[in-house]
Amino acid sequence: MAEGAVVVDEQRAGRVAEDPRVSELRDAVSRLRRALAGHPAPLPDRDAAEEELAALDAMAREGDPELSRLRRSLLLVAGAVGSVSALSPSLSAVHQAVDNFAPPADDRVPPPREGG
Repeated sequence: MAEGAVVVDEQRAGRVAEDPRVSELRDAVSRLRRALAGHPAPLPDRDAAEEELAALDAMAREGDPELSRLRRSLLLVAGAVGSVSALSPSLSAVHQAVDNFAPPADDRVPPPREGG
């Protein structure tokens, strides 16, 4: 079956193909949420991390999340769980998934030059 036919079939069925970056973000957030839930040690900022992970998941479910909001939530989650080595692989996966929403390096505006 041709690639275009698959898209048409999905649209006929009422489904729209999800952006792979969104799928990756949702999967990474889900893995970190499970890892955090299974971590036995008390974490003083566990509630904050769980709230921001829920916010990340909600942004992903909306479909086209705003990069600055994603990064803010990532920063808060990292601050809450960043020192827990057992959560590091899952946190890194969320970080990578957020970075996938950044424009390619060619599209980024270079910082202004000093003195010029």
